[in-house]
Amino acid sequence: MTPQEEIEALIARVAMGDRGAFRQLYDRTAAKLFGVCYRVLRDEAQAEEVLQEVFLRIWDRAGRYRANGYSPMTWLITVSRNAAIDRLRSLRGKGQAVEPIEIAERLYDPAPGPETQTVMRDEARLLDICLRELPPERAEMVRRAYLEGRSYRELAEEGGVNMNTLRTWLRRSLIQLRECLSR
Repeated sequence: MTPQEEIEALIARVAMGDRGAFRQLYDRTAAKLFGVCYRVLRDEAQAEEVLQEVFLRIWDRAGRYRANGYSPMTWLITVSRNAAIDRLRSLRGKGQAVEPIEIAERLYDPAPGPETQTVMRDEARLLDICLRELPPERAEMVRRAYLEGRSYRELAEEGGVNMNTLRTWLRRSLIQLRECLSR
């Protein structure tokens, strides 16, 4: 059984409420997911808190995961990244100073093994190619909203557009990206 198949099997068992599988999934993935949270937040205590929230989400949402040929780590990393970005936005909303995050730092991870590194590089390269198909200002909005964790309100104010227009642009851009990534 490949590592991907093992993690998929653990997620399936977690979806059925198997606490032993949950423990194994935690042991196999916590360090990597902590790294994702830490790269976004740059604060160890915040990253640890978010990691706890991530595993609660995984426990609650494991039944929603569908093995579709993509790495199950992609799903776990997405849940982690989104939770960390939510926390980052929350901290910004409370007026706490948050150091800006470079996109390249989030995409680069020295911890994964060679196979994971190759997959991540391929996914980042494909995303970059697809982002280049968007008009430059729309690609920048997508980067700022989904990679930097900027709020729609911030982007609308900075871009001088109303919020509904911004949402429409982002929705259309994401549809275009999804189509591009599925080719």
